[in-house]
Amino acid sequence: MRGGQWQALHLLQGLAERGIPSRLLSPLGSDLSKASLALGLDARPLDVFYVPVAAVGFDLVHAHDARSHTLALMAPRPLIVSRRVAFRVKQSPPSIFKYRRASHYLAVSEFVKQELLQAGVAASKITVVHDGVRVPDRVRTETRPLVMALDSDDPGKGKAILKKAAGLVSVPIHFSSHLLEDLPQAGLFVYISDSEGLGSAALLAMGYGAPVIASRVGGLPEIVLHGETGLLTDNAPESVAGSMKRLLSDRPLALRLATRARIMVEQKFTIAHMVQNTIRVYERILA
Repeated sequence: MRGGQWQALHLLQGLAERGIPSRLLSPLGSDLSKASLALGLDARPLDVFYVPVAAVGFDLVHAHDARSHTLALMAPRPLIVSRRVAFRVKQSPPSIFKYRRASHYLAVSEFVKQELLQAGVAASKITVVHDGVRVPDRVRTETRPLVMALDSDDPGKGKAILKKAAGLVSVPIHFSSHLLEDLPQAGLFVYISDSEGLGSAALLAMGYGAPVIASRVGGLPEIVLHGETGLLTDNAPESVAGSMKRLLSDRPLALRLATRARIMVEQKFTIAHMVQNTIRVYERILA
């Protein structure tokens, strides 16, 4: 699953733990649907004609992507929309109508909030609610051998740049599709992206104690504070390679960045923070 699906699943679990009923509508057979059912959550197939029926008995509808935002317009309930992407909102008449209909927006970062403001959404209808990630109680302090990156076929996720950068410093990169399993072995996590709302994979790596290098785009500079909680880089192989070489050759610096980043995640970016901040918006809208 991608970051948005993980956030939806974490939210559903958090609501259930607090005794708040919820129902997930997602494509039949999707990974999110399967994961939700495996946890005993109420998950139903997402169908255009079923949305109004599924909303009966619930106080509000929360849409987590563009398609669900459109379908949720048919449900006669207050509508909250999570906005996690960094690209601009379209200004076509259908898009303008859709964005005026929502009761409130949850922007994943200040950068995304600014994009919504530029699209004409009132500031009073936007709240920044950051992604939340798991933070293990302990992280390994001994040598962690892997230089790691997220394995993605998305051409905007910088795999080609990373491969060229790794060649420049003669260091192999492990492209992981199972971050929770692999991050305890990561001595460095490199996150390259053309566009990013916030960067939950980078946050997850920080929570697991891995020093992070990330692109200077979108909401990433809000969590990767250059020289404090990680290093920012331009999306060029030479720039990425230079940052990799710096942290691989200066391990005390890498450990300092990783320690500060983990503290930041514990203070602001846990799943509990995300769930509670979302519930506060629910309560405000319903009040």
